[in-house]
Amino acid sequence: MNKWLTWGLVLVLAMALVVTGCSSNPAEQGKPAGEQQAGDKKVLKWGTNAAFPPFESVNAKGEVEGFDKDLADVIGEELGVEMEVVDTAFETLFAGLEAKKFDMVIAGVTITDERKEKMDFSDPYFEAGQLIAVRVDYDEIKDENDFAGKVIGVQIGTTADELVSRMKAGEKEYEGKAIDIKEVKRYDNYPQAFLDLQHGNLDAVVVDEPVGKAYVKEHGDKVKLVSEEPFVKEYTGIAFRKGDTELVEKVNAVLKKIKEDGRYQEMYDKWFKEE
Repeated sequence: MNKWLTWGLVLVLAMALVVTGCSSNPAEQGKPAGEQQAGDKKVLKWGTNAAFPPFESVNAKGEVEGFDKDLADVIGEELGVEMEVVDTAFETLFAGLEAKKFDMVIAGVTITDERKEKMDFSDPYFEAGQLIAVRVDYDEIKDENDFAGKVIGVQIGTTADELVSRMKAGEKEYEGKAIDIKEVKRYDNYPQAFLDLQHGNLDAVVVDEPVGKAYVKEHGDKVKLVSEEPFVKEYTGIAFRKGDTELVEKVNAVLKKIKEDGRYQEMYDKWFKEE
């Protein structure tokens, strides 16, 4: 009787140890972004859509690279944390931020009043705007007023998408002067839109200035810009969950520091300087 009692106690203790040992990993994996650890180092996750060169893209090694990637790395160095990238579709980035899948969005995000109602932003780290790209042999569009009767391509969920949609609907700055755009075609990323433009399925693409200029630099035999000057000016910032004030302030301090010590200019020249 005592023998069986002893073995029973041993089995109970063994099971308790197994349960205790197994419970630690799932708990760590289930933590929201910002609470996970890489050894002794805190991990901050940043969401992006790596099909937006030169801000972010995937290189031949399958790694994310670009201006925003370098910026994220510097933020990690200055804050003493490991920065982990999460590459996803642009239109899911803000929902993912709200759901705590990552701690910030660094994806060439334009700061708008509508977006500021739903999330917090860093100080602007880039000034750009929207350009119009067409095929090299196409001369029917000189500016946005020539969009009437045309098929215009944009990346879904971007400020270009919002802007062209307002043009067509005659909303906000286009109230009373709507442009009768034939169709607005939306794409998951700009490379897809530019391919459709080259194939004759679009009359024009409205695109962020750095992205449009980078594409034309590589494909100038197929695509051109109507103008080198944006027809709408915009400011880019890092997006955070509403109320994440402490992290916003820390990142703003980093942005200020790297602009003052020259590191920002080095990154800018690396990715945007025209040779």
